[in-house]
Amino acid sequence: MQIELTRFRVKPDKTAQVDAWMTTLNQRIADVRATLDREEMLVEVIFRETIDGHEYLSWFSIQGENGQPVETSPHDLDRVHLEFWRDCIDRDFSPQDATPQVVMMPLAIADHLEQYLQTLRARSD
Repeated sequence: MQIELTRFRVKPDKTAQVDAWMTTLNQRIADVRATLDREEMLVEVIFRETIDGHEYLSWFSIQGENGQPVETSPHDLDRVHLEFWRDCIDRDFSPQDATPQVVMMPLAIADHLEQYLQTLRARSD
């Protein structure tokens, strides 16, 4: 499993578009969930914060190693998601990856996540 936390800076004056983006994802949560299996995405959380006057979005995820990239998705919502991304994320700012130091998770949860990944992989064979 891959566990990641990455911070991206939002382009100046894109707050309204980010609002719309997050609203779209929340309103279409069933569609969001339909995209996750092909990516082997077990958990994905988007955080939003402002630091020194700059707006940032941070992605936390727990994902299998064999997931398909969002760029190859057949889902319409992923196309919309990528359009928002291109419009709102500042490509001049290098994403900041945090490095996990300790993963604290009950063994039963970790086992269940691994079993779920195995089920996904068996379905795609």
